Amino acid sequence: MPHYHGRMESVLVTPVQHHAVNLSGRDFIVGDLHGCMDALRYLLRDIAFDPAHDRLFSVGDLVDRGEHSEQALALLDKPWFYAVLGNHEDTLCAVADGRLRRQWWYGIGGSWAAEVSDERLQRYAERLRTLPLVRVVGSGKERFNILHAEFFGTDADLDAANFSADVRQQLLWGRDLAIGNGDPGRQRGLSLTYCGHTPMRDIQQIGSQVFIDTGAFGPGGKLTIVEPHRLRRWSISVEAARADGAAALALPS
Repeated sequence: MPHYHGRMESVLVTPVQHHAVNLSGRDFIVGDLHGCMDALRYLLRDIAFDPAHDRLFSVGDLVDRGEHSEQALALLDKPWFYAVLGNHEDTLCAVADGRLRRQWWYGIGGSWAAEVSDERLQRYAERLRTLPLVRVVGSGKERFNILHAEFFGTDADLDAANFSADVRQQLLWGRDLAIGNGDPGRQRGLSLTYCGHTPMRDIQQIGSQVFIDTGAFGPGGKLTIVEPHRLRRWSISVEAARADGAAALALPS
């Protein structure tokens, strides 16, 4: 869990982005993608995703570990796709900036970039620096939040977007809540908040946070999409998706 001095200014443009309620379609949230694009294509077909009206939010970690990191990065150009920054994207930016050695990144799944030029990596980093740490959708009872790892505080604290270096580290790398070291009571005043980062065998809610990373890249893992505020979820392993022809499916335009 590296600390990068001064990275708040160099990586983030807007820490928190707000979105209106989707009145014309549905909203979905996908767990840590980690390059598992075949599973994503399968699930988007499964949910009959409509790119003209639906939105797909991501809890971050688009890249590393899986097979198609660059395809996952291309999702950032889709008008229906909204990601928050994950710790793996943050690491990519640190490598592109020369603040972290490539070898360290390769050790946590970044070896796909061994053939990626410094120039192309810089282009990816420039795009990733525009991602927020938090996305907030709606208000009042309809509100839900999306972030990567964990947050201890209220909706008002999120909206203030005045994150210290330690809180930023927690948003990207924290696991206290997921492993039982954090007090869920510290989340009073926090709307339902969807996050990933810590792989779970199944979706798990702890306090106000719902962990939806079900380990798509690993043995026995699956990629999961949820429909917020509803008891609806869809999951598929990369192997099962490929066996059902997912590699031949096209992404929504």
